Amino acid sequence: MSVCSLDHELFYYLCPMESTRQQKISRLIQKDLGVIFQQESRNLFEGALITVTKVQVSKDLAIAKVHLSLFITTDKQVLIDKIRHHGREIRHFLAQRVHNQLRIMPELQFYLDDSLDYIENIDKLLK
Repeated sequence: MSVCSLDHELFYYLCPMESTRQQKISRLIQKDLGVIFQQESRNLFEGALITVTKVQVSKDLAIAKVHLSLFITTDKQVLIDKIRHHGREIRHFLAQRVHNQLRIMPELQFYLDDSLDYIENIDKLLK
């Protein structure tokens, strides 16, 4: 048993290399989720601007960690909770778009990507 098969969190920490298949699926999910969020944000998320910054797919292709940047919103945590609440619906929209490319649709896990906030904070500190 290799170290990479122990746990998904441990996997991403110890084995950051993704296979070509994982990279292709990550790009496909990132592109199509971007389109879905662009189309559905008016209806489901009060017009917030949602950007898919990164997608990591587990080695067995069962889980996709989706990192989101959120703009035009007052409370980012409330919005990420709302996105998680609509996760099954978003996964269904995604499955309809990629059904010809993927046999099994990975489970989507949404995370707030605060790297842009971090960069902005560093810029403020340096000035």
